Amino acid sequence: MEPTLIYKALSNDTRRQILLWLKNPEKFFNEKPYFQQGLNFQVGVCVGDIQVKSGLAQSVISSYLLTMQKAGLLESERIGKWTYYRRNEKTIQEFSEYIQKEL
Repeated sequence: MEPTLIYKALSNDTRRQILLWLKNPEKFFNEKPYFQQGLNFQVGVCVGDIQVKSGLAQSVISSYLLTMQKAGLLESERIGKWTYYRRNEKTIQEFSEYIQKEL
């Protein structure tokens, strides 16, 4: 865990919003298309769905997701031509403990 990378990733409102959406994806995204493909939100949420929800360009969202993944906040899985993102709860927990201990 690199706290500086996490601080940078969390310094953007949209990136923090994405983390919130991915915490409880069933509240913010339609799971039915995932079920139709034999998937669920355990695999994550498709980049396209995150992009539509944010209202930002796909290139911007891809950049945001990559920043969060490099910081360790997200994990990704490619299935076919789509990439799905989910929270990395282990790193989030480690960062939470770091904050409580160090600050």
